[in-house]
Amino acid sequence: MKYEILYQPSYSVAKITLQADESIMAESGAMVSMSSNIEIKSEMGGGKKGLGGFMKAAARGLAGESFFVTRFTAKDNPGEIIVAPGGVGDIQVLELENQEILVQSGSYLAASPELQVDTKFTGGKSFFSKEGFFMVKVSGTGKLFVSSFGAIHEVNLAPDEEYIVDNGHIVAFDAKIPYTLEKAAKGLFASMTSGEGLVCKYKGPGKIYLQTRQLQGLASLLAPFFKK
Repeated sequence: MKYEILYQPSYSVAKITLQADESIMAESGAMVSMSSNIEIKSEMGGGKKGLGGFMKAAARGLAGESFFVTRFTAKDNPGEIIVAPGGVGDIQVLELENQEILVQSGSYLAASPELQVDTKFTGGKSFFSKEGFFMVKVSGTGKLFVSSFGAIHEVNLAPDEEYIVDNGHIVAFDAKIPYTLEKAAKGLFASMTSGEGLVCKYKGPGKIYLQTRQLQGLASLLAPFFKK
């Protein structure tokens, strides 16, 4: 599999070249265009059949992802497919080597079929403001395509280094990084007047991928124009 990210950083698409009989898994609705020999097959999220596959697909739905994923396979000859997220922003390919990555709802775009894609329950409090209790967990060895609203900024944490990130700006991070959910400002009044909500406090080592914009911020800017 070869790939090229085009039109970065605002309107990125991933052009993926598949060898004969090679496949790529992508979010439902992510396909922009493809060669005529690319075969499409819809599968329940997680790729497993039976009750286990249904439960994984249902968990993906709770995580804000599509109940189904799509397998694209080049039949008989090489072929290409172009995929893109629903919004504007960038795409980055993470080369996983026996790793586990947690991805925020909406940032998972595509992955090598060798990777295991599941969901992770983040506890009693919503990990991402107004986005639910689940994250997408990707593990194994292969290529993971993630998308962002705005550009993608990488943060490499040193051992024991602490770092705080607004929940709405998280794209993905190493699953091995310890983290806690906290209020951005202490006290109810301070939280309301600061304009900040929940934040995630990480402790290194590990890598975090952030997006430079968040959809909730855009919604707040547009809200006055939709008032009756």
